[in-house]
Amino acid sequence: MSKYDYLVVGAGLFGATFAYEAAKRGKRVKVIEKRDHIAGNIYTKEIAGIQVHQYGAHIFHTSNKEIWDYVNQFAEFNRYTNSPIANFHGEIYNLPFNMNTFSKMWGVKTPAEAQAKIDEQRQEMAGKQPANLEEQAISLIGRDIYEKLVKGYTEKQWGQKATDLPAFIIRRLPVRLTYDNNYFNDAYQGIPIGGYTQIVEKMLASDLIDVETGVDFFAKQAEYEAEFPKIVFTGMIDQYFGYQLGELQYRSLRFETEELDVDNYQGNAVVNYTDAETPYTRVIEHKHFEFGKGDANKTIVTKEYPADWHHGDEPYYPVNNQANNSLYKQYAKLAADTKPNVIFGGRLGQYRYYDMDQVLHAALVTVTKEFGK
Repeated sequence: MSKYDYLVVGAGLFGATFAYEAAKRGKRVKVIEKRDHIAGNIYTKEIAGIQVHQYGAHIFHTSNKEIWDYVNQFAEFNRYTNSPIANFHGEIYNLPFNMNTFSKMWGVKTPAEAQAKIDEQRQEMAGKQPANLEEQAISLIGRDIYEKLVKGYTEKQWGQKATDLPAFIIRRLPVRLTYDNNYFNDAYQGIPIGGYTQIVEKMLASDLIDVETGVDFFAKQAEYEAEFPKIVFTGMIDQYFGYQLGELQYRSLRFETEELDVDNYQGNAVVNYTDAETPYTRVIEHKHFEFGKGDANKTIVTKEYPADWHHGDEPYYPVNNQANNSLYKQYAKLAADTKPNVIFGGRLGQYRYYDMDQVLHAALVTVTKEFGK
């Protein structure tokens, strides 16, 4: 008999939340993590006095007050507002698309002028049903914005031409007829002072939780299944089943991070490079997430390169097209039919593009299903 009630595979936000809630209810939990650190993709590490987001920019935002209150148990959040900018061959534009964007693009000054220009450009698709992402974008925002701020970035992100991508990927594009650069509409937004890693550290601090890093679940999958009464698995659901129904698609990322002997490299936390020629999609300057923290005349910048996923790579994004979603449903049915003691969770286990607040919500829904209120 195992001395544990649960094995949690993956020490990211979903797994840590489940472990924390299970321990609160008196359950013994073993957490294993294949990386050499906890916190999954929200892991932050202090370098030169700066909290560096090791796996890309993470800005916590939500309109769910319960989730906001929940995460604030584990960290104090600053009032960071996500206001990325776009660099197109050296031309700088504000994101999301707003009056600052339209004024720079077309020289318009009023919302009425901006709307008239958008409507004029959308006429290119008048009466046509968009057949692909390019046509969908033009039908929503017109060609100028599409060509400079959508096309190159999207094709780099997905590794495909916009004319080959399905229209449903962008059902809408954010358009604001105000001079407001706040990217999110959510009521609550910020970044934990001192980074994200502390959140997961506090979640896993219970005497009822044991954590081991650098452990590969698949090296001893059969043993784990025999030993533990229940497993919470936050890795790839198709890998769990040995890809027996086929492989789901994922996108990966590659990061190049360097320390520079300057105080301020780009003046903003996130700059998107929206032309096709620049190989990376964005540059992150981490010190701007925390209002001037960090050593003098030092900064840390990360270039983010999207990449095709291959076995052995880190899967960051599920590719939620119709074929993959259909295959995932088959895996979910296989899990329900053959693995009643395994709970699949998180982006990879549930094959969904989750923001952090959605991961927390999904984990807490799982907790309620498992333990009741």
